[in-house]
Amino acid sequence: VQLAESGGGLVRSGGSLRLSCAASGRIYRVNNMAWYRQAPGKERELVARITRDGEIYYLDSVKDRFTISRDNAKNTLQMLMNNLRPEDTAVYFCNAEVQINRNYEYEYWGQGTQVTVSS
Repeated sequence: VQLAESGGGLVRSGGSLRLSCAASGRIYRVNNMAWYRQAPGKERELVARITRDGEIYYLDSVKDRFTISRDNAKNTLQMLMNNLRPEDTAVYFCNAEVQINRNYEYEYWGQGTQVTVSS
């Protein structure tokens, strides 16, 4: 199973970016999907998570600015990031819990995409 991310880049403070992630390979079902981020010198943190049924969690600092969504039919994940701040600068990683059959579920990570917000 591979997770391919796109959509990172450089944006000014207050700007917007949309991240996308597509899962491919031996997939029976994709369960939880999430975006994590890791800034230089900091630990990786969960930014937003969405269950297959659409239940959503956001990190407090991104609530009302970021919107996570998914397409179960296409096995894709998106996150619209509005009103970006310099402290949002990080490498963003797509994460997915994927069943390869009825009995086995594994966690997968994308390669990461850089988001840089200038002040």
